[in-house]
Order: sequence, then structure tokens, then C-alpha cells
Amino acid sequence: MAIVVALDCMGGDHGPSVTVPAAARFLEQQPGAQVVLVGDEAAVRAQLDAAGIAQDHRVRVLHATEVVGMDEPPASALRSKRNSSMRMAIELVKSGEAHACVSAGNTGALMAISRFVLKMLPGVERPAIASMVPTMRGRCCVLDLGANVDCSALHLLQFAVMGSALYSIVGKVERPTVGLLNIGEEDIKGNEVVKQAGELLKGSGLNYFGNVEGDDIYKGTTDVVVCDGFVGNTFLKSSEGLAKMLAVYLNEEFRRSAFTRLLGLIGLPVINAFKKRVDPRRHNGASLLGLRGIVVKSHGSADSFSFSVAVQRAYDEAASGILERISEHLPQIPEAASPMQKAG
Repeated sequence: MAIVVALDCMGGDHGPSVTVPAAARFLEQQPGAQVVLVGDEAAVRAQLDAAGIAQDHRVRVLHATEVVGMDEPPASALRSKRNSSMRMAIELVKSGEAHACVSAGNTGALMAISRFVLKMLPGVERPAIASMVPTMRGRCCVLDLGANVDCSALHLLQFAVMGSALYSIVGKVERPTVGLLNIGEEDIKGNEVVKQAGELLKGSGLNYFGNVEGDDIYKGTTDVVVCDGFVGNTFLKSSEGLAKMLAVYLNEEFRRSAFTRLLGLIGLPVINAFKKRVDPRRHNGASLLGLRGIVVKSHGSADSFSFSVAVQRAYDEAASGILERISEHLPQIPEAASPMQKAG
């Protein structure tokens, strides 16, 4: 059976001019897959003609009359935009017409609509945003990246289960190592929620490494790093800012004189290889874990290459049965947590 991915073609900063070429790129890489392009039909078909796949039998267009704005309040999008490209794409996952959904639109709205339409998996109280970041050893799955500012110990345990399932698919590791982000390695460090989460993780059956610190993420100390959404989002935005600063510094140094410009030309192959290795476009796509369906959030400013990576992420999750993998490990979790830990 072909994997079908629904794309919110109107979401993000660029809309169909990016999402449709990305769909074409994805289909080149996955000839057995299918896509449903949800959005303004005229705009989508114009891009299909430009991409040369207007007659491709693997492509279906679903007309949507509304668009969720990038700055629109999630509650407003949920209540008043039932015919938006975002909601209609998610509805396709609920109905079973699509196996996964990808959107570069408003993150808050995507989370709110996905949770309302798809509901939560049994045993999961809150969804989490998970993404892969490059490390010295490969990649690391970090979650939550902003969906939940305040978390209980049980929530962090659930995030660990879901992150482990995701990494087992993306990283092709049967039992990924899991680290709990803390201000120190010792068990006595951290606030009460983190300490309680550590105790739950020890008895979870996961491949729990223990506490990890911020620098351990990029060292690649563990395959999965768990934290609350406040910490995770701060880490993510700080990393993005640091990457931009380093790029500016590097460019300034190579342009400082004729000699450094010459050195830049000589070292261009190394520079390009470095850029490719840390290129955030190659890691695009944050998974909304814990839902009764697969939803992947692309960066709003993604280009066609970057968006196609997010589509591939959704395809891989569907093909590998991530929902089933998560569900296999969740039933025993509520019994492992005391009422105090559940309350946080």
C-alpha cells in the first residue's frame, strides 16, 4: 500500500511556490508514495504545471478556501478556519485518506488543530515537539521544543518514550540512549520535577543514561534528550542565533583582506563541506508526538529542499509505524508514576 502524505500547501512564508516543488522533489525520491496538495487550487495547479507534474497520478489536489495566518491566534484558527488548508490536511489524516500531514504554518495553530482533530494517544497527556539536531556523533532527538512550558515528571517520562521511538526510526537504533537535561550530572541536581522524572526514567525500561548537561547535546552523549518546552525552546532559539553569528563571523574574517579572501578561495571545498554538514535545512521537520496521527512541522521559512526533507520525515514515520511503536511502550507508564508525580 502506498504511503500518502497530505501537504498544507498554503502554510509558511512562501506557500505553493515552495511546497509544490518540494512535493515534486519528494516524489522523485519516493516513486511509490503519493501526496495530497491542500490549498488554493488555482495557485497549486500553476505550480504543478511549472514543476512538470500536473498529470502525475500520484498527485491529488484538494481545494481549500481559507488560510491560517502565521500570526493568527491558535484559538481563532481552531474556531473560525474549518476550511483552512491546515485543518483540511489534518482531517485527511483523521479520516485515513492520508498517513501523515506536513505544514510550515503557524506552530501554535498546528498544535491546537492537530490535538483537537486527532486527539491524543492512550497514555499520553500532552503532545511534544521533537526535532533532530546535528552532533559530533551524528544526530540527537531533543524534545519538548516548545509545546509545554510547564511539565510534570510523568510528562517528561512520556516524552522520553516518544523520543526514543522516533529516534529508533530516524537513527535506526533499536534501543536509543535517553538523557534528562539538567544543570548537572548528579542525581541531587535540578528541581523536584526533574529529580522525580529521573526516578521514573530509571524504572521505565528505556535505555536511560542519566542526567545530561547542555553541552552534552552537541557532544552527542545520548541519542535522545528530554526537557520541558520552556528549556527546549530556549535551547533551540539560542542554537539558531549562535549558528547565524558564527556564519557572520566566518564571512567577515575571510573578507578582511586580499590575503584572507585568497585563503577563503583555497579553503572553499572545506567550507562548503562544513556548511553542508551543519546545514539546518537537512534537519528540517519537527514531529508533533503523542497524537493519534502523524503531523510534522516544517520551518516557516523553508525552501523547497528543506520542505522536502520534512515531507520525507513524515513518510519515514508512517512507513515505520511510529504510532504503534509509541503505543507499545505507553501502557505501563501510568502505573509507574505516583499521584504526586502525575500532578507535577
